[in-house]
Amino acid sequence: MQAASRAAERRRCPLGSGEGDNESPSPSAEQQREDHSAMTTARYRPTWDLVLDPLVSCKLCLGEFPVEQMTTIAQCQCIFCTLCLKQYVELLIKEGLETAISCPDAACPKRGHLQENEIECMVASEIMQRYKKLQFEREILLDPCRTWCPSSSCQAVCQLQESGPQNPQLVQCKACDIEFCSACKSSWHPGQGCQENMPISFLPGETSSVYKMEEDDAPIKRCPKCKVYIERDEGCAQMMCKNCKHAFCWYCLESLDDDFLLIHYDKGPCRNKLGHSRASVIWHRTQVVGIFAGFGLLLLVASPFLLLATPFVLCCKCKCNKGDDDPLPT
Repeated sequence: MQAASRAAERRRCPLGSGEGDNESPSPSAEQQREDHSAMTTARYRPTWDLVLDPLVSCKLCLGEFPVEQMTTIAQCQCIFCTLCLKQYVELLIKEGLETAISCPDAACPKRGHLQENEIECMVASEIMQRYKKLQFEREILLDPCRTWCPSSSCQAVCQLQESGPQNPQLVQCKACDIEFCSACKSSWHPGQGCQENMPISFLPGETSSVYKMEEDDAPIKRCPKCKVYIERDEGCAQMMCKNCKHAFCWYCLESLDDDFLLIHYDKGPCRNKLGHSRASVIWHRTQVVGIFAGFGLLLLVASPFLLLATPFVLCCKCKCNKGDDDPLPT
């Protein structure tokens, strides 16, 4: 009987927990929970630190990014995300630079510009080569002591003397030996005035190689206004110079600045040479006429309301001015 009771008591008590054993499993389990909590905190602490890092807003895409993904323009200290700034620079270079690459923020107080080393860090090598080429062309265009050779097959840089347009001088290209006028860039005309306003390819009595290259099918011509070289790969005959924004016909170089309906291609030697179908031309003219008619109709409808509202506006303005002139009560 006593042996049976001892066996039952041993079954009720866990192994290793005798009368002389003072340790219990509870402190060990508590310690394990604390260790697990400490390990979890240490493991996920970097994630929490990243969440608490400050984010900077990009003014181009309005997104928020870490500081490591942002680029600061050194000249004006404006900050943008690197991806947006890279796309902005590449787009300007591919379209052709008119001026230096400025800060994309229109409200930039310092009107900063990107330096060459900043651009080189963002774009590929072939785009950087195009940027340097465009910069060189712009320097030649703005330099009064240098100009391009007027021959489209040469395009060498010729040195000039500062004489001004009133005193044109003879310039001879050292590469192709062509002689031209420093003022109008046409063939040298001793004793005659410059004919800057006449299209280059239609100067009367001219047979030099400079003008033979300016034929209808020539792939490269000069802008009739600023004399910058323009290359036409394909497309319509209505051209716009990126340098001076002058619109002209590619074949006869006549100005198209005021020809919104493209009437120039309905008659004369350039008839039906626009490069678009008749249907597309009619659709273009319909859109232009519709825009002007819409503005006219809007002005016609709004004119009675404007006439009725004008006296009230004037009365309110006079009353406000009269109130400002009244002396303050003492």
